[in-house]
Amino acid sequence: MQDLFLFLCSQKKAIMLKELRTRVKIKAEMEDVYAAFTNPFTIELWSGYPAVMSTEPGSPFSLWEGDISGHNIEFEDQKRIVQEWYFGEQDQPSIATIKFFKDGGKVQVDVIHTNIPEDAFEDITEGWNDYYLGAIKTFLEID
Repeated sequence: MQDLFLFLCSQKKAIMLKELRTRVKIKAEMEDVYAAFTNPFTIELWSGYPAVMSTEPGSPFSLWEGDISGHNIEFEDQKRIVQEWYFGEQDQPSIATIKFFKDGGKVQVDVIHTNIPEDAFEDITEGWNDYYLGAIKTFLEID
């Protein structure tokens, strides 16, 4: 019986899930920062790729030719975006919550992304910091 239990346990892979918290401050107007996350034309300008994006809850989104995809859950204009990101066949939804705050002449963007598969965590962290938030900051901050 113990051998059967060990065999069954070895057949089911335990997927470890992680949470990412990151923040960036962008010297730009709130409406421009929010548009960089929600307007498909603005997303294409900073990312270099066509984007599928709508501020309609329940709508699908896709960036970088489908490398990032999911559906939009909730929008609070210039305050918050909640999205579910897809990572294949995962039981628990991976939720990205993006919050926007005025901070003097800057906009602070906080990202909390939950239930990221451990094997994708490094790439997702780099993607958020360098290719998503970093690219938006570079695009919007013109001295």
